Amino acid sequence: MLRRSPFVALAALTLLGGCASVSHTPYGTTSPAEEHPPMQPASPYVPEPGRDAATIAEMRAAPPSEPGIETGRNTAGDHKRLVAQGFVRVGSARYGGSESGVRDEVDRQARAVGADRVMLYPPDAGAADWSAAFYVRFKLPFGATFRDLTAAERTTLGSDGVEIGSVVGGTPASRANLLAGDFVVQVNGRPVAGRAAFQNELRANAGRQVTLTIVRNGETVQRAVRLGAVTGPSGP
Repeated sequence: MLRRSPFVALAALTLLGGCASVSHTPYGTTSPAEEHPPMQPASPYVPEPGRDAATIAEMRAAPPSEPGIETGRNTAGDHKRLVAQGFVRVGSARYGGSESGVRDEVDRQARAVGADRVMLYPPDAGAADWSAAFYVRFKLPFGATFRDLTAAERTTLGSDGVEIGSVVGGTPASRANLLAGDFVVQVNGRPVAGRAAFQNELRANAGRQVTLTIVRNGETVQRAVRLGAVTGPSGP
């Protein structure tokens, strides 16, 4: 397999999508100043590319509910597990302070962005900052990321196309057994001239079944994918 460049997570028409008021109930009997020490975020909340509030509101699978905050152990493992459950990371942030204060601030931020799940990581040894990753369950008409091929990959394949990145569980891409590293070279027998062309094919065939010709480990196979319908103007 050739070395890959970073994958691009796309907007809602091709791949893979509110703010609420917040109220806090003090814990125990301590004073607000003691229970909620001033937060000093190590970095502000940073949204993932293409994960603005409008896109999240449009693409989420269900209205926002009480955010679930979990203590994470391994960022890569936790992310893989959540992706398999249909969650998409929408942003991240770092915080300083006591655990109770951090959790309170994470809850506030989760409600502000409409996050369904938050993975919260305690400071590493010798560090003072907590980190948090915010996730929303999206409706995913396709369910995988993809990117343009490099010049070397096009030469090796003898054609243009796209390479599949992460595949979200329970989506059309997952049900069709697409895997990370697959090269898609045709859609319904038509050559794929890069990411934009593949995106247009997915958009044009939303709600229909398409046949993808892919190259996997040097072998050419076909996969039938029943794309989900897209009701809004954009989405992954």
